[in-house]
Amino acid sequence: MKLTVAAVGTRMPAWVNEAWDDYARRFPPNLPLELREIRMPSRSGSPDIDAARRQEGEALLGAKAAGAFVVALDGGGAQWSTEKLASRLESWMQEGRDVHFMIGGPDGLSPECRAGADLSWSLGALTWPHALVRVMVAEQLYRAWSITQNHPYHRP
Repeated sequence: MKLTVAAVGTRMPAWVNEAWDDYARRFPPNLPLELREIRMPSRSGSPDIDAARRQEGEALLGAKAAGAFVVALDGGGAQWSTEKLASRLESWMQEGRDVHFMIGGPDGLSPECRAGADLSWSLGALTWPHALVRVMVAEQLYRAWSITQNHPYHRP
């Protein structure tokens, strides 16, 4: 089983890459966390935001492995506690299916991504920069994994 985070944006600040790498490195070999960066279409001039979002959506959906369970990171999704995420992760691990998380760009996810997702997950009512979201997802997935393993990282 593999956890994949497909995220729009390829030129992240060093702190984002360092944080991602730190959390990804903590996962065990039988549950790797992989990042697939999706190139952001140009938004210079008078960009067609819907066309850019559609293009990003095609790439996000195209980056998923066949048969993967798809989770859209979306402000309109369900808000989960860390314990609920741990429970979901445990179920996914028992199923042995890859899980594919999609993080849109600055304009959010395309309707096609929302429709193609098995679940929508919201990190809360606040709006977060998409670069920070990938780090937050990595940390929460690691925290959830630590709960499933009775690892001391999570201290409620």
